[in-house]
Amino acid sequence: MKQPDARLVALNALQEVLDRQRSLAEVSAFERLTDARERAFARRLVYGVLRWRGALDWLADALLERPLRRKEKAVRRLLHLGLFQLWREDTADHAAVHATAEVARRLRKPWAVGLVNAVLRRFQRERDELLEGLARAPERYAHPDWLLDALRADWPDDWRVIADANNRQAPLWLRNNRLQGTREQGAERLRQAGFKVREHPLAPDALAIEPATAVEAIPGFDTGRFSVQDAAAQLAARLLAVEPGQRVLDACAAPGGKTGHLLEIAPGAEVVALDLSAQRLARVEENLARLRLEATLLTADAAEPDTWWDGRPFQRILLDAPCTATGVIRRHPEIRWLRDPDQVAQAVALQSRLLERLWPLLEAGGILVYATCSVLRRENNEQLQAFLEAYSDAVCTGPEGFGRSGPPGRQLLPGEQDMDGFYYALLHKRPA
Repeated sequence: MKQPDARLVALNALQEVLDRQRSLAEVSAFERLTDARERAFARRLVYGVLRWRGALDWLADALLERPLRRKEKAVRRLLHLGLFQLWREDTADHAAVHATAEVARRLRKPWAVGLVNAVLRRFQRERDELLEGLARAPERYAHPDWLLDALRADWPDDWRVIADANNRQAPLWLRNNRLQGTREQGAERLRQAGFKVREHPLAPDALAIEPATAVEAIPGFDTGRFSVQDAAAQLAARLLAVEPGQRVLDACAAPGGKTGHLLEIAPGAEVVALDLSAQRLARVEENLARLRLEATLLTADAAEPDTWWDGRPFQRILLDAPCTATGVIRRHPEIRWLRDPDQVAQAVALQSRLLERLWPLLEAGGILVYATCSVLRRENNEQLQAFLEAYSDAVCTGPEGFGRSGPPGRQLLPGEQDMDGFYYALLHKRPA
């Protein structure tokens, strides 16, 4: 069976993300490529185009003699693919131009073959002048206007740093399973497999590896020795400070990374992991099976405890709240194009409801860790400030030692201390 063209597959993947609102993790188009190098190339193109889409749009408009009709989404995205290869990919120029133009023929748009060819060749000729113009335009940040406005409002001194960090590829962080050996032993195993390895000073189980690779190529991944998890996400289990025998609720558990880490750190804990989606909860089950760990798994709405709670209080609760994920855009570049202001408001309302409904389930003297992978203040310190004003038995005590003070809570910006953008608040319930 003939291998499909990687650029055509990349175009189909962009269609899934932008037209069907799918995350890159859900895209099925890549499965058509059985050759690992071609699949990696297609993924690299898609990630690059989504990362630089705003800037690529500006370049395309500057190069087109007449605007494309709105319905010609495929042709515009084809221009994005070609421009990305010429601008930021190491593809040979002649291959980028010819092969990208030929995809238009496969789309049965022969009129677009010459157009794509002409636009890409013009970029080659006028590259320096065009890039100088782009450097003066707001589109150079490659973020939608609403998100740039929100970053400017929340982080007036840091919004450019955040935008730049979002346009860089994130490192691949692994979590060493301490139940199967020390971090030092895990690092040595990875080095023997040919990886360059470094540790993180704030996350005791974290190891970054270079070059980044598919999980199948990570030695010990299939037997649970390593998991893929950013160093910032690895802080959650440590902040929860679970003690032996305590009952712990992981309220929004999928895909299970933090659940697994909790059990690795405190194997004697009684962990209840919830998720609203049965399909997503199946991912938690798969991950725990790979790690050879067990928890009580419940398909349920954490905000409706009357439907699932047995009345026994929890000594620890992890609320890794559903959020806009604006802190992990460098890892998931599609997020910036799949979010809008209405979704921010919806996330804020859901977070508030979850805090309100879960707080009564926490035992007096217990700890609730509130976490998001967002950098928007409405979801983070403003959310927690409102909660603290409403609940006199709640005290926020930090955390400390990373990022910057909320207040309340602690905020990491993308790339800060080599971590993803995360917010944490450590809530103690006053004794009765």
